[in-house]
Amino acid sequence: MSRIVITGGPGAGKTTLLLALQARGYTVVGDTARAIIQDRRRRGLSPRPDPHAFFEEMLRMDIENFVRHAANPGPVFFERGVLDALCGIDGVTALSERELSAWLSKYQYFPKVFLLPPWKAIYVNDAERDHTFEHAESVGRIAHEWYRRCGYQVLEVPMVPVDLRCTMVLEALADMNT
Repeated sequence: MSRIVITGGPGAGKTTLLLALQARGYTVVGDTARAIIQDRRRRGLSPRPDPHAFFEEMLRMDIENFVRHAANPGPVFFERGVLDALCGIDGVTALSERELSAWLSKYQYFPKVFLLPPWKAIYVNDAERDHTFEHAESVGRIAHEWYRRCGYQVLEVPMVPVDLRCTMVLEALADMNT
């Protein structure tokens, strides 16, 4: 079973790429941050609690998703994941190398992570994405550095139409299996 992470800043096309992979028959897991914000809005709450509580809730949900798909025999594509939530927590309250190592050994993903860089031409705000494009650029840089720190090979997915992005991701995975 391969758990494959699609990461990057807000508005880079991650959801669109995952929907294209799903249309090709792959299992995908959506963005927990968006789900949390939607749930909070439905309940009449502010979109985000304090950052530490927000990242803790993301971590809880991402662990549930990780475990839920443990028995899946084929690849599962995650829009972000446990490590992204840990990155957020680390940004608020630094994790020790020992803590990080324990998390990394427990929640392992495919060694290649696909990062979608900020793409101004497709970036739009919506009910859950209320940050600036500059914020998206910052999140993209942080995600790239974080995954490298965690020992993953970060592959940047080019700013091309979604079908080409999908093909690139699948070819990169096929290259790993040959």
